[in-house]
Amino acid sequence: MNRQLNYCLVSKVLFLSSALFLAGCVSIPESIKGTSATPVTDLNRVFVAPELYIGQEGRFGGRVIDVKNLQSSTQLEIAVMPLSQYDAAPELRQPSIGRLYANVMHFLDPTDYKNQYVTVVGTIKGVESGKVGEATYPFLRIDVTGMKRWTLTQQVIMPAPVMTWGYYGDGPYWGYHNGYGGYGGYPYGAGQVVPVLE
Repeated sequence: MNRQLNYCLVSKVLFLSSALFLAGCVSIPESIKGTSATPVTDLNRVFVAPELYIGQEGRFGGRVIDVKNLQSSTQLEIAVMPLSQYDAAPELRQPSIGRLYANVMHFLDPTDYKNQYVTVVGTIKGVESGKVGEATYPFLRIDVTGMKRWTLTQQVIMPAPVMTWGYYGDGPYWGYHNGYGGYGGYPYGAGQVVPVLE
């Protein structure tokens, strides 16, 4: 009975710890938080019925394909990618899901932004036709109120330890299994180098 009670207590503590850890991981930069608690992020939904979203705040990001300097603003053409739920950075392993014209109300040097990854937040103005090569393609247009340019770096990801439940002495034991019948060690394996945005 004591073992079952201990198991329940340990399970609840681990669940609450995991929830708090995940909540703490959500860290959207101040520059792209915007003013809405739930900005529009589903580009495909906007394309289906753009009139429903005009005037709403949206948050989108991806790779800058082209930079056009206008008289008093800069237009970024962005190949939109899904955003991370943790920091709103473009998901590097995901394909492009559409195109976006982001209107920034000041000068941006093309050499600083072309082929870079950005996330923008701003007011949705509608959908218009543009060109991708020789093909006509729908572009979302947004007036930017906040922007984050991301830095592409590399990170080494080590294999995750294996959590195992067992008993030690009179009580339960929850710990890392080392793969050799014991507890407290980490599994062996080479780290993986992956690109990340910071």
